[in-house]
Amino acid sequence: MASSSRTPSNPPHNGSQSPDIPKHDAITSSDIPSFPNISFSSPPLPAKAARQLNSDEEDEEPATAISFQRSTSPALALQRNKGAEYQKVGEQGIRKMHRFSLYETTSRFYLVGGDVTDRKFRILKIDRTSDQGELNIAEDEIVYTRKEMNQLLNAVDDGNKASGGLKLRCSAWGMLGFIRFTESYYMLLITKRSQVALLGGHYIYQIDGTELVSLTTSSSSRFKLDRDPEEARFVAILSNLDLSRSFYFSYSYDITRSLQHNVVQERQSLLQGLPRSSHGHYNQMFVWNHHLLDPASRSLTNMNDWCIPIVHGFVEQRALSLYGRKIYITVIARRSRFFAGARFLKRGANDLGYVANDVETEQIVSEMRTTSFHAPGPELYANPAYTSYVQHRGSIPLHWTQDSSGARERTPRESILLKEYTNAVSFLNQFLPEDKKILYKAWDMSRASKSREQDVIGMLETIAKDVISKTGFFRNGGIESGKMALQNGVARTNCIDCLDRTNAAQFVIGKCALGHQLQALEIIMDAQIDFDTEAVNVLSQMYHVHGDTIAIQYGGSHLVNTMATYRRTNQWTSHSRDMVESFKRYYNNSFLDRQRQEAYNLFLGNYTYAQGQPMLWDLSTDYYLHHEDPRAWSGKNRRSYTQWFTPHNLDLQALPQKIRPLEAIADKPLEYFDDYWLEYYRPLAISSFVKIFSYKLNADQKEAPHKTAQAGHQDSSPFRARVSTHEHEASEKGSSSKGVTIAYSPTNIAPKSALPLSGAGLKPSLRKPSQSKQPHDPFGLREGQDGAVPSMESSQDKSNVSLWTLDQFVTNSLSPSVVKSEVEEYEYYINHPMKLPLVVSTELPTNPNRDLLSYIQSTSADVVANMHTKDDDIGYFTNFLDIADDPLTVTVADTSKKRYKAYRQFMKGKSLFKQQRIDA
Repeated sequence: MASSSRTPSNPPHNGSQSPDIPKHDAITSSDIPSFPNISFSSPPLPAKAARQLNSDEEDEEPATAISFQRSTSPALALQRNKGAEYQKVGEQGIRKMHRFSLYETTSRFYLVGGDVTDRKFRILKIDRTSDQGELNIAEDEIVYTRKEMNQLLNAVDDGNKASGGLKLRCSAWGMLGFIRFTESYYMLLITKRSQVALLGGHYIYQIDGTELVSLTTSSSSRFKLDRDPEEARFVAILSNLDLSRSFYFSYSYDITRSLQHNVVQERQSLLQGLPRSSHGHYNQMFVWNHHLLDPASRSLTNMNDWCIPIVHGFVEQRALSLYGRKIYITVIARRSRFFAGARFLKRGANDLGYVANDVETEQIVSEMRTTSFHAPGPELYANPAYTSYVQHRGSIPLHWTQDSSGARERTPRESILLKEYTNAVSFLNQFLPEDKKILYKAWDMSRASKSREQDVIGMLETIAKDVISKTGFFRNGGIESGKMALQNGVARTNCIDCLDRTNAAQFVIGKCALGHQLQALEIIMDAQIDFDTEAVNVLSQMYHVHGDTIAIQYGGSHLVNTMATYRRTNQWTSHSRDMVESFKRYYNNSFLDRQRQEAYNLFLGNYTYAQGQPMLWDLSTDYYLHHEDPRAWSGKNRRSYTQWFTPHNLDLQALPQKIRPLEAIADKPLEYFDDYWLEYYRPLAISSFVKIFSYKLNADQKEAPHKTAQAGHQDSSPFRARVSTHEHEASEKGSSSKGVTIAYSPTNIAPKSALPLSGAGLKPSLRKPSQSKQPHDPFGLREGQDGAVPSMESSQDKSNVSLWTLDQFVTNSLSPSVVKSEVEEYEYYINHPMKLPLVVSTELPTNPNRDLLSYIQSTSADVVANMHTKDDDIGYFTNFLDIADDPLTVTVADTSKKRYKAYRQFMKGKSLFKQQRIDA
């Protein structure tokens, strides 16, 4: 079911239409347009470059942080020149540090942070001897050069020589904040990262490794976690939250907000003459380390310079190539930290209005003619090559739960929720203006997918077109161009769990939005994009991984029903996969959800330790951790049931008219408004193309190019369907197919003697890469005796093709065939042991192996002469070989032998097989 707020939107920009082409009775080959022969694979890389791509340092910077390189020369006296200029924070100093090195002495931690150019540094001093429960941090606001930082660290090292000096603890890419359980504080650092996306010259990174550092415990201290079992258990619970999976951050781009919000805010800052407004104004709903940032905000003056907010969800970026033009598609999913938890433990809404599985998904489509968000002129934040569309998913916003015992429900829960949800929306709509009412569409997608008479994809596309026409989408641009547009409204999609059906619906909405975004970028003329084109296949793969990631975070397993299920493609192969994922989801929900929920509650700060209060693991329920205390709001005035909305939120958004900086700041350098230049181009660093993220981000064109009418030429457009239309139902073409009846006849099924060798009726993923050179077919499909290949353009539909393929698959499974190479390998496997020499000879072979010669030369005659066998071993071996005439009969005398140990255990009533705990 999908609902969207109804607000006017600017229509998307339509490209110029091509004139009508006159029809001719005959067309010669010279009249057909010739498509260039373009290679679909990237040019081969040199061997050295290929090795670099496979190494750990495949990015411009290594995945693991490198520490600050200290000088090994004798420490110089730390004296300040009277004429030296020391930069302060805010006076052209550094705002954001990209690399950290943590040093320690017996009494302090020293955190050295460097900027992206690795030329300016700052330092934090953390006291390790402070009282229990206190965080004592001293922030030095002086910006040092590399030489000055060396002198400072050497001076600290000299001052602590008696206690061991200054030692490097670890290196990091960022600091997530501080957390406290029962005693001391801990500092959480990002030790490993990887690049996943690029927006406007700003990189988005995924966290690949973290380290939790205790601020009071040193390696030589007597205090250990095993002395405090409660502290150790809290640390173990926190480790259940894997921060190296699906957590993302960016140094210079606010990924907690949408592209539209960031651009609008930056333009408003230009009107006010301010530098970057998005710096520090994050959306707290998606900042997952908010609890860790709270102690830092109280102890640091410039907290945003040191700590990095992270989001939990999904980020992926892919590229399409259109005759040399690069089109970037980016999908960003942000999971809310409010009412977060596992599937059966967090459903519906809490009393604060937050819902479970609340995820905002943004789809950004851009053409990379220029990198930054700025247009020539300069017109700041007015690049017309950026578009985005935002949609939402979340649990049904009602107070409801589900019994997980598996008992059959008298009234299906979906029927109950449908009625209550409809009543709630109707109640809210009666107080809204007529043009601002909530558009609510209820549709049983599960029942429709089980019926062959209903067009699931066609219905979803109809809904998606209506949604896009009402909400609009964001397109950046200048004021004079008249092409800019804002998204005013959002589509909220949900089913019971907001997993399988919701992800399929969001993909169809995203596919419709992709057509409008590409049309606005003047890449295609029509906003309609067919299925099975490369562009849709890339988007489908991205949303499939997006859905899998969201499903793992909430349900514990991958998607059960994918787009292939609702499109009814490859049903007989996906059915077994769906069953396996259902079992995995049931197992995780039954045994692992409580552990994940405890980790969420501890990391997000829903539970904080207090003296005299029950421990986290002793709570019978976490209901009171996610709902407000009734005593806090019972005495307050309740909000009006009729004026339940904020009137300001009903107003249409508008872009600021001025996109040039004021005269007072017009002479400021570009980094005053946007610091993408140093991060993306890295002018002071030496790199190579094979390590640059944008160079490696190539289009994934796996399907074969579409053959045109002109022989020898191929259409490399990513908007051309790659497979024949007969392989899919009419519902997937996006056109109306009502009233069409397909006759099923056994005569339409291809005979077994006329099965094609090339697999023309199979999916491209089931074909061999080169069947002309490799006649062996994994499915055993062979050409008939007469060599005739049946035409797949007959009246048979996809169900008959599936039956024909399955029948032939079973037939060839009962009568398998192997190729010549497999036969030779099997014969070698059988004959090789028979050819081994069984007689040991003292003579060397004619061509001895070098290892054999070295072994013989290393063994002397004295060693061989001293080798002897013990009498006990000889007696044991003789007893082992003493077998009675009837070996199957076990006598009383045989029970003491070692070989009958298992039999003795069996006679005592024990099992013959070893048993162990499942969770062992």
